[in-house]
Amino acid sequence: MRVIVALGGFAWRAALQMIRSAGGTVAKPAPEFGHGATATLGAVTLIGCYHPSQQNTFTGRLTPAMLDEIFRQAAETR
Repeated sequence: MRVIVALGGFAWRAALQMIRSAGGTVAKPAPEFGHGATATLGAVTLIGCYHPSQQNTFTGRLTPAMLDEIFRQAAETR
C-alpha cells in the first residue's frame, strides 16, 4: 500500500490511528485534515478529501472535478 485516500475528517483520524497501531510514526501534532491535504507517513502517503456526502456535493463544497483530482493525485503518488 502506497496511498490512503481519507474521505472525510473521521477517516483521516482513523488512518492516522491505524498507522500508529501498525508501528508507524505520526508527527505530533498530527497532520491536519483538509481537502487535498497530504501527509507522508513513512512509505505511505495520506491524502484528504471532503466526504462525498449529499451535504458536501449538493452545496458544491465537493465537486466531481475535485474528487477526480484527488484520485488522479493518488494514482500519480509513488
